[in-house]
Amino acid sequence: MARIANGDRKAFEELYNLYHRRMARFLTRLTHRYDLAEEVINDTFWVVWRKARDFRGDSQPSTWILGIAYRKARNALRSSARLAQLQNLEADSLALTGDEPFRTEELRDWLEQALEQLPVEQRMGVELCYELGYSCEEIATIMGCPANTVKTRLFHARAKLQKLLPQLAGAGAPVVRAAGVRQAAPERQS
Repeated sequence: MARIANGDRKAFEELYNLYHRRMARFLTRLTHRYDLAEEVINDTFWVVWRKARDFRGDSQPSTWILGIAYRKARNALRSSARLAQLQNLEADSLALTGDEPFRTEELRDWLEQALEQLPVEQRMGVELCYELGYSCEEIATIMGCPANTVKTRLFHARAKLQKLLPQLAGAGAPVVRAAGVRQAAPERQS
């Protein structure tokens, strides 16, 4: 970050290559639009280039950068009519299959559909915590809110996912706990 603050383009290129893929995955999952995710990435790195001198080292560079990306994405979503569509998506009911790889893929599809139905702040918290492995304190720094707010958002997100996932898996499907998030269990074969 110090090299970037001094205008070192090579250091900036290294940072871009280091974080682009992770940010693209994170932002595409959040926005569900590749073009918007790329726009947010470009805006984020423009801010990093201009504000590198402001980085005080109070957190990891990744936390600082993802905090900028989060705020840029949140603003982009709020200004976009797409936000209303994301919150009102209809959940498709999928049948379970007998093949384990397909079952795993279906579980991922159900989880992704359920995540799409969460409010942006809750979805972001879940993605940052369970997908990228950040602690509540790091997420609080990224999202610019207290750690207790992050914990509350994660609590409500898990509660909503607990209700949504069985609906997506089909009425009456049993549910099992996995990695802090409830997922539909495979059907028992007689």
